Amino acid sequence: MWIRLCWHATHVDKYTLAEHFKILRYIVAHANKGGNVKIESYGKENIPKEDGFMFFPNHQGMYDVLAIIDACDNTFSVVAKKEVANVPLLKQTFACTKSYMMDREDIRQSMQVIMNVANDVKNGKNFLIFPEGTRSKNGNVIGEFKGGSFKAATKARCPIVPVALIDSFKPFDTNTISQVTVQVHFMEPLYYEDYKDMKTTEIASTVHDRIQKKINENIG
Repeated sequence: MWIRLCWHATHVDKYTLAEHFKILRYIVAHANKGGNVKIESYGKENIPKEDGFMFFPNHQGMYDVLAIIDACDNTFSVVAKKEVANVPLLKQTFACTKSYMMDREDIRQSMQVIMNVANDVKNGKNFLIFPEGTRSKNGNVIGEFKGGSFKAATKARCPIVPVALIDSFKPFDTNTISQVTVQVHFMEPLYYEDYKDMKTTEIASTVHDRIQKKINENIG
């Protein structure tokens, strides 16, 4: 399966996004089984029926994207920082999902990524952005959400879907052989009519507080 994934990653245009996701989900499912990781998915009914939306999850670790791939049936691409572009498995995942790598120190390149994402979303593609910008070091306590992370969504006028991840840091960041349960909560989206009069910093604060509240309600 690793060979097949690498083939897909180096022949991106030979397959549809749905075909790429089929093999990604197969690999993640088997990796979860081998690694004693259980994914619990909640709120899939909140995901918009029509494509052209954006997921905004809290960021706990390297496993986050894989957890969301396993938890929902939708295809999506990712906006990730260039520093993780060559991490094994993530590198192939980003290639297969036709994701964008952002150089946060290059303002022009970052703005171009935002414009590209907005245009792709307008054309019916789904995206995932971590509004913290980097993973939290505090487990289920999330960091500040950056207003700039929501610029692509406001330009596309698309639904914003908050996603609460719980214990997603544990599969890669803890040394345990006991079963790890990761919760993925898809929350009610904010539609353009809900946020059109808000600044991006206000949107960020709203999404942040909703996610932290959901996390607090579901941790032991």
